[in-house]
Amino acid sequence: MGALERSATREAVPLAEVGLDGAEAVWREGRMAAGELADAVAAHYGLPRFDRDAVAALPDLTAGLSRRFLRDAFLYPVAAPDGPVLLAADPGNEEAIQAVGLALGAEPRLGVLSFEEIADLLARGTPAEAEPEAGARPARTDLGLSDDVEALQDLARGAPIVRAIDALLERAVETGATDIHLETGREDLRVRFRIDGRLRLQQTLPRDMAPAIISRVKILAGLDIAERRLPQDGRTTVKVRGGEADLRIAVMPTLYGETAVLRILLKDTRLLDFARVGLMPRDQAALERILAEPHGLIIVTGPTGSGKTTTLATAISLLNDPARKIVTVEDPIEYQIPGIHQTQIKPAIGLTFASALRSFLRHDPDVIMVGEMRDRETAAIGIQAALTGHLVLTTLHTNSAPDAVIRLADMGVEPYLIASSLRGVVGQRLVRRLCERCRMPDPAGEEALDGICLRRGLARPEGGALHAPVGCPHCGGSGFRGRIGVFEIMPVDDGLTGLIRKEPDPLALLRAARTAGMTTMLEDGLAKAASGLTSLDEVMRLTG
Repeated sequence: MGALERSATREAVPLAEVGLDGAEAVWREGRMAAGELADAVAAHYGLPRFDRDAVAALPDLTAGLSRRFLRDAFLYPVAAPDGPVLLAADPGNEEAIQAVGLALGAEPRLGVLSFEEIADLLARGTPAEAEPEAGARPARTDLGLSDDVEALQDLARGAPIVRAIDALLERAVETGATDIHLETGREDLRVRFRIDGRLRLQQTLPRDMAPAIISRVKILAGLDIAERRLPQDGRTTVKVRGGEADLRIAVMPTLYGETAVLRILLKDTRLLDFARVGLMPRDQAALERILAEPHGLIIVTGPTGSGKTTTLATAISLLNDPARKIVTVEDPIEYQIPGIHQTQIKPAIGLTFASALRSFLRHDPDVIMVGEMRDRETAAIGIQAALTGHLVLTTLHTNSAPDAVIRLADMGVEPYLIASSLRGVVGQRLVRRLCERCRMPDPAGEEALDGICLRRGLARPEGGALHAPVGCPHCGGSGFRGRIGVFEIMPVDDGLTGLIRKEPDPLALLRAARTAGMTTMLEDGLAKAASGLTSLDEVMRLTG
């Protein structure tokens, strides 16, 4: 075995058992982890499985090749001591492999890396010409500081600025960022990405590029580039790396100029599965029992960015059946699910959650999903639908599952209506998942875990050793890669119904739910920390 090659980490699963129509489809749908899939691909094609860190130390051969083509085909050519090597995530992509071989002028030796490893290597080596350099200034950027709107519009539509925004969007999608922050300061334009819930500085650009960059963002969202004194909000759909993404764009004037935040919502086609979002078997069984109810109201609750939409989409996928008519009203539609009638709200023309929900009831649905109950009118219509034979799924912004009852009461819904319609509440948060490559055992955390369990009166969770983050190139030095949900599932039984019908109290509801067997988000998080999925500090940061 060569110095660059390594053995599979575990016994490779035969690809036939996975139902392989294409390795990329298996990876994107989450049917196998990227590393396991790469081991199986290498075994299937009889090719060596290469070590990512060893490959990263070699000079790449991407000069003169289209990096977009390499990203789309998941190919990465390098110069090894014994000749060129082409790393592929899917060696079955013969046409792309032949094309790269012709471009290199020599037939390379083939090897296998995972889809994630190749994406990381290509992202790390993005050439400078694909994005503006900190010291480089496009021609006539001084126009960005003037009041000449036409000149600024021309500059914002020019190739350098368009390429800069396109490169930012591509890099954000590659790194899994959910938001791009463009922040105009006194001396520069700072670009930060929100990755796994935390902001990371990506680059700084010259201050005089800021107006042109912000104007380009406004043009994408159809906003007024001449208006620089008032906040503006907009949205658009763009193509990024062969897929579609919805952008929610918010622009705000500040002391040194305008800043913009671009929220990236990928039109996700991945396989939706409760185990994949992090539900433990016990909580998954409890949620599936709630979803089996013929009618009533089911609420998913948590702060913004806690994965509520993914949980709702997974629940809808489980209910998706030719015998049911399922309709949804969302803002925006993040998951496109075949067989379900999905509607995007458009407040500008009067299509709101309330108006859409009122219309849905005339279309004989069995299941209704409302993206969010934002006001009393929407809540009242949803409750009435749940009481008249429909299963209604929705979200609320509260800190815990019992708080959802209080929130509905605060919106003006009578407690007796809540008690009659509510079938269950799912509370959730997202914690960062430890990087499997660099995590290390955390003996000090064991004592801290014992102290937390003692103070909170909790049983110590079973599992392996606690782990702590370290940081490596694979996770961008953060020690974490990806996120996983922590949950609390509160079925509404007869005991809770009686408490809700009276004056609802969150502490009384919590005590009754725990007596009935509910595990809180803290308990679920501690169990995941004890299993090595996340760190103890991360659990405490999110759950308090």
